[in-house]
Amino acid sequence: MRNIIASVLASFLLLLPSSAQTPELSKSVREFVRVDAAKIVLAHVRVIDGTGTAAVEDQNVVIEGGKISVIQKGIDVASSQGATVLDLRGYTVIPGIVGMHDHLFYIARPNLNSQWKSDPPLLVPQMTFSAPRLYLAGGVTTMRTTGSVETYADLNLKREVDAGKLPGPHMDVTGPYLLGADSEFIQMPHLTSPEEARQLVEYWADRGVTSFKAYMNITRAELKAAIDAAHKRGIKVTGHLCSVTYKEAAERGIDDLEHGFFVNTQLDPGKKPDVCSESAGNYTLAHMSPDSAEGKDLLDTLVRHHVAITSTLPVFEGDAADFGNGGGARINQKSLDAMSPEAREAFFLLRQRPSSVPPNPDATLLWKNGLALERAFVAAGGLLIAGPDPTGAGDVVPGFGDQREIELLVEARFSPVEAIKIATLNGAIYLGRDRQIGSIAVGKNADLVVIKGDPSTTISDIENVEIVFKDGIGYDSQKVLDSLKGHYGEY
Repeated sequence: MRNIIASVLASFLLLLPSSAQTPELSKSVREFVRVDAAKIVLAHVRVIDGTGTAAVEDQNVVIEGGKISVIQKGIDVASSQGATVLDLRGYTVIPGIVGMHDHLFYIARPNLNSQWKSDPPLLVPQMTFSAPRLYLAGGVTTMRTTGSVETYADLNLKREVDAGKLPGPHMDVTGPYLLGADSEFIQMPHLTSPEEARQLVEYWADRGVTSFKAYMNITRAELKAAIDAAHKRGIKVTGHLCSVTYKEAAERGIDDLEHGFFVNTQLDPGKKPDVCSESAGNYTLAHMSPDSAEGKDLLDTLVRHHVAITSTLPVFEGDAADFGNGGGARINQKSLDAMSPEAREAFFLLRQRPSSVPPNPDATLLWKNGLALERAFVAAGGLLIAGPDPTGAGDVVPGFGDQREIELLVEARFSPVEAIKIATLNGAIYLGRDRQIGSIAVGKNADLVVIKGDPSTTISDIENVEIVFKDGIGYDSQKVLDSLKGHYGEY
């Protein structure tokens, strides 16, 4: 009886007039819009709701006023009932991806050659045009920049996207990298004291950044000063660390650690306090399995201190698969199509390892232990979030890299629906936005991805994105991709 009443009520709601107000979009954004109506019905679609539960077949999802208003068993709805109806038999809808390690820059190596040699300085040009479009086209509706190089540009971009003037996802803008005195990146600030770390955090918090990221050569004292200053503002701090170990960072109150367990240095030979080790974490990972005493202790420490871990598997896949010798996953043609000619040339140069650069003999073991530790962390109650670290290297491109991260989580032996949860709801939980985004539920924002096929059984279908809804407006993924073709790596 309850199901009958719910079905009748849902059908009645379809007939009600909507008070939705269409957001004011600029001409340059509206050209990518495929669906924009007061009421939209995604009819007869498979729903993966982002909570980790099984996919539900043949559902109708109704969007009104930028939010999900009804989810019910699939019924035929005529357009005359006042709704724009999309017949999505054979399609799946998932929550919009919440990308938690998604950059807005590209790493450029001047005069890179076949011997993997390049001229200094290493540069990170801003991809303010191409990256936001790639994310949106790939199904990313919310992203954390996870370290900014041109922070004013990122803040201004967020404002323009939110105002409907530029296409792109919602953005959590991370401030400039919190980096120690030494760095190979000439465009990043180099901290010289805890006081300077505090000042940097306060300056950028005043200007609107909503997170911070500590980087490889920061000292423990600088990290603690930055964390304390950020927490006073209600802002979280993540870290890609090396000079500071995972346990040291957890004990100082860090909120998140980047790159899974690939950059923890606590067991590295010759590790000195506040100094990045030569191994940069490889030795530790090779000698730390989830069942080892050190592994169990670390997992317990992270969970007790409520430290999230960001899985960034695509950026490590190349080493494990020996891309340098032509091995590894197939080349994503869509990624190549997005790249500038110079970026494509660099991609193929880096895919062929020169004889002067021997492969890492522990690569397979590192990959195995890294995946196992991520699984064990989740089993222990830890919050695993996801992002690909897309900087162009290793075929890791915005949007496509986010899709690949989900595929690799399945390779790590998470189920497809668990992998999708990690990439959607878990990120929303970390950001404190899980009441608005991250799963498909009545009342939540209509941030949704329409996918051809069934990623709950064939995870590679996650790449078949056709429509991306952000705030209830459906964008044509292919049109967005066509608009940036050949420009990623250029601007």
